[in-house]
Amino acid sequence: MSIKGFFLRQYAKHKMKEVPEDQRDMLIAMVEKKPDLFKKMGEEIERRKKGGESEMHAATEVMKKYRAELAELMQH
Repeated sequence: MSIKGFFLRQYAKHKMKEVPEDQRDMLIAMVEKKPDLFKKMGEEIERRKKGGESEMHAATEVMKKYRAELAELMQH
Protein backbone atom coordinates (compact mmCIF):
# COMPACT_ATOMS: atom_id res chain seq x y z
CA MET A 1 0.00 0.00 0.00
CA SER A 2 1.29 3.42 -0.88
CA ILE A 3 1.64 6.24 1.62
CA LYS A 4 -1.18 8.05 -0.16
CA GLY A 5 -3.38 4.95 0.18
CA PHE A 6 -2.53 4.65 3.85
CA PHE A 7 -3.54 8.23 4.59
CA LEU A 8 -6.69 7.89 2.50
CA ARG A 9 -7.72 4.86 4.55
CA GLN A 10 -6.97 6.61 7.85
CA TYR A 11 -8.93 9.69 6.79
CA ALA A 12 -11.87 7.55 5.65
CA LYS A 13 -11.92 5.66 8.96
CA HIS A 14 -12.04 8.97 10.82
CA LYS A 15 -14.70 10.60 8.62
CA MET A 16 -16.90 7.55 8.10
CA LYS A 17 -16.99 6.07 11.61
CA GLU A 18 -20.63 5.01 11.33
CA VAL A 19 -20.23 3.37 7.90
CA PRO A 20 -19.71 -0.41 8.09
CA GLU A 21 -16.11 -1.40 7.38
CA ASP A 22 -16.93 -3.42 4.25
CA GLN A 23 -18.78 -0.46 2.69
CA ARG A 24 -16.00 1.91 3.70
CA ASP A 25 -13.42 -0.40 2.07
CA MET A 26 -15.53 -0.53 -1.11
CA LEU A 27 -15.67 3.28 -1.26
CA ILE A 28 -11.93 3.59 -0.67
CA ALA A 29 -11.24 1.06 -3.44
CA MET A 30 -13.46 3.05 -5.81
CA VAL A 31 -11.62 6.28 -5.00
CA GLU A 32 -8.26 4.57 -5.49
CA LYS A 33 -9.33 3.27 -8.92
CA LYS A 34 -10.68 6.60 -10.24
CA PRO A 35 -9.37 9.47 -8.10
CA ASP A 36 -9.93 12.00 -10.89
CA LEU A 37 -13.64 11.17 -11.05
CA PHE A 38 -14.06 11.73 -7.32
CA LYS A 39 -12.04 14.94 -7.46
CA LYS A 40 -14.27 16.20 -10.27
CA MET A 41 -17.39 15.22 -8.33
CA GLY A 42 -16.12 16.95 -5.18
CA GLU A 43 -15.35 20.14 -7.06
CA GLU A 44 -18.80 20.14 -8.65
CA ILE A 45 -20.46 19.61 -5.27
CA GLU A 46 -18.50 22.54 -3.84
CA ARG A 47 -19.53 24.80 -6.76
CA ARG A 48 -23.18 23.89 -6.23
CA LYS A 49 -22.91 24.56 -2.49
CA LYS A 50 -21.43 27.98 -3.17
CA GLY A 51 -24.37 28.56 -5.51
CA GLY A 52 -26.76 28.08 -2.60
CA GLU A 53 -27.68 24.40 -2.74
CA SER A 54 -27.57 22.27 0.39
CA GLU A 55 -24.72 19.79 0.58
CA MET A 56 -27.12 16.83 0.50
CA HIS A 57 -28.97 18.10 -2.59
CA ALA A 58 -25.73 18.99 -4.39
CA ALA A 59 -24.20 15.58 -3.65
CA THR A 60 -27.34 13.75 -4.74
CA GLU A 61 -27.55 15.61 -8.03
CA VAL A 62 -23.85 15.13 -8.79
CA MET A 63 -24.09 11.41 -8.03
CA LYS A 64 -27.06 11.14 -10.38
CA LYS A 65 -25.01 12.84 -13.08
CA TYR A 66 -22.15 10.36 -12.68
CA ARG A 67 -24.38 7.33 -12.02
CA ALA A 68 -23.04 5.28 -14.94
CA GLU A 69 -19.40 5.75 -13.95
CA LEU A 70 -20.14 4.94 -10.31
CA ALA A 71 -22.11 1.82 -11.26
CA GLU A 72 -19.22 0.63 -13.42
CA LEU A 73 -16.77 1.08 -10.54
CA MET A 74 -19.04 -0.85 -8.17
CA GLN A 75 -19.09 -3.84 -10.51
CA HIS A 76 -15.31 -4.22 -10.64
